[in-house]
Amino acid sequence: MTIYKICSAAEWAAAEAAGAYRGSAVDHKDGFIHFSTAEQAEETAARHFAGQDGLVLVALDPERLGDALRWEPSRGGALFPHLYGALPLAAVQGVAPLPLVDGRHVFPAQLFPTVTAP
Repeated sequence: MTIYKICSAAEWAAAEAAGAYRGSAVDHKDGFIHFSTAEQAEETAARHFAGQDGLVLVALDPERLGDALRWEPSRGGALFPHLYGALPLAAVQGVAPLPLVDGRHVFPAQLFPTVTAP
């Protein structure tokens, strides 16, 4: 299984320079780093990143996150992965742009099992 983080390209560049991702402003406010499963990622993009360009999709191996990763209920009771701590770069399987085409994010085929057509 792979889980995903959507964030700005600038945030991700800062994480790579720092050696870990510590979360977005929303993550800091909530006290954990938000992730999505493949089934949840497109809705997450539409709800929380609508109209935003300059994003990346980060694919992660949840096994490398240890006990700091918890599955907790959110939208309609669905379980979402949340990380209580910094995201180590060693958990990253890949990073790709998440372009905005005609107002909709297009998920990269190389990282995402279900590709959204523009």
